[in-house]
Amino acid sequence: MGLLDRLRDLAGKRERPGLTPDTPGLEIVAESFDPAVADSAVLASSPAWVPAAPAVLVHHLSLPPDRVAEAAGILAQDGWELREQGPDGERVLARAVRVQVLDALHCAQERSRMAGLAQRLGGDALGWDARQPGESPTAPA
Repeated sequence: MGLLDRLRDLAGKRERPGLTPDTPGLEIVAESFDPAVADSAVLASSPAWVPAAPAVLVHHLSLPPDRVAEAAGILAQDGWELREQGPDGERVLARAVRVQVLDALHCAQERSRMAGLAQRLGGDALGWDARQPGESPTAPA
């Protein structure tokens, strides 16, 4: 392990092996579907969120069907996986998922990025949630 790797570990930003969007037992520990509420306030008010632990960050998007593949390609460049959930009228509901250690700054940056991407593609960013392993199994992302 090099010096840069050790520094990333100390900073708590390195993705820890083992956690994936499909890890059994993930529970929603924080969520925001109200753009007027700051991400820092959402995270601070969540007693279940473990700040130093990795989380699966899930952005909920509504996209035109003909732009889903484009969105997936753009998001994949930064390690996001776009998962289609199903139709919603003339749009497709999808979730952008990625494992990361979550903090208010990065959460706000990603929310802004998702909103911009969705808007450019003719869709909407509906909100986000963060999932971490819990004590009882729940459905994956």
